[in-house]
Amino acid sequence: MSGARRFFVENINYPTQPEVELAGEEFVHAKTVLRIEEGAEIILLDNSGAEYPAIVTSVGKRALSAHITGSAVGEREPRMPVYLLVGALKGDKTELVVQKAVELGASRIGVFSSRYCSAYINENKLERLNRVSREAAKQCLRSVAPEVVYFDGLEKALASAADCKNKLFACEFTGHSDGDISGLSGSTAVVIGSEGGFAQEEFDMARNDFGFSALSLGRRILRAETAAIAALSVIMFLLGELR
Repeated sequence: MSGARRFFVENINYPTQPEVELAGEEFVHAKTVLRIEEGAEIILLDNSGAEYPAIVTSVGKRALSAHITGSAVGEREPRMPVYLLVGALKGDKTELVVQKAVELGASRIGVFSSRYCSAYINENKLERLNRVSREAAKQCLRSVAPEVVYFDGLEKALASAADCKNKLFACEFTGHSDGDISGLSGSTAVVIGSEGGFAQEEFDMARNDFGFSALSLGRRILRAETAAIAALSVIMFLLGELR
């Protein structure tokens, strides 16, 4: 990645308070990995969609200080919100999905447990997933790192997508999509299961109780992480984000 290094901070109040302190994990990464020194040009992000170019004024043992020199609206955030809901996956596969979802432009990411899900998410794993989101956002020059949230049941996950115009549910026993998505437009949620897939009752609940439409991903059975990345890629293309 070229250009000024990017760091997430909280509570930027520019131009009232142009001086900002960078501490915690972001500071450790800046000092010990990137070797940021006094006088370096950096970009600060506060998850508002704004970007703040700044000059490092001092580097201490536990934090660095920077002086913000301006602000601009980030140019790489998606124009239309897309919400990925994915079943918890084994090993580091959930991290892979989160990383690629951020790169592709997902606005929201939810991880859930369902009937045939054999992985689990605890507080430490959720914190790790959000760290992956921040690192991916910085790498692909986004201004916002989508928060990764966890739902301990599929019903809660489905309910969280109530505000989306389009609601798509992908599962392996769906022979065909409910409709033609080639003209897709507007906010979109897509649900992808874990390695164990979904029960028929879960699909029926999504369709009948929450208004989701069946989404087919073709004749071949895809791995869960492949399905998540493939479905999101198609949706982002149809919404004009990959053109």
